[in-house]
Amino acid sequence: MSKRILVIDDELDIREVVCLSLEEFGGWQTDSAGSGWAGVQKAVTTAWDAILLDISMPDMDGFAVFSQLQAQPQTQTIPVVLLTAKVLPSDRDRFAALGVAGVITKPFNPVTVWQQVAQILGWAT
Repeated sequence: MSKRILVIDDELDIREVVCLSLEEFGGWQTDSAGSGWAGVQKAVTTAWDAILLDISMPDMDGFAVFSQLQAQPQTQTIPVVLLTAKVLPSDRDRFAALGVAGVITKPFNPVTVWQQVAQILGWAT
């Protein structure tokens, strides 16, 4: 059965590139949301195998989205992989403390980002 992945990022280009990579190379189904609020709404209404989440978004940042996901019984067990340009040691410490599945740093290689996702989540490729 194909994996279902939700991509939450306010940048349309990032959403399109990530979804294309996950679909074409990983063979997975994707959907995306352009804001934190829209992402939370999609996360609670559909069953997902993973969520890729941007940290820096204008309306509701990734930390707030992650907090909302953890507060909902239907989404708290979905693995979350962060997509972020924040790579300072203090940022990495904060990410580790959250309990996310992993972090993919922007910019990433669009041809291999699906492999990074599979490796972080332990999915055979």
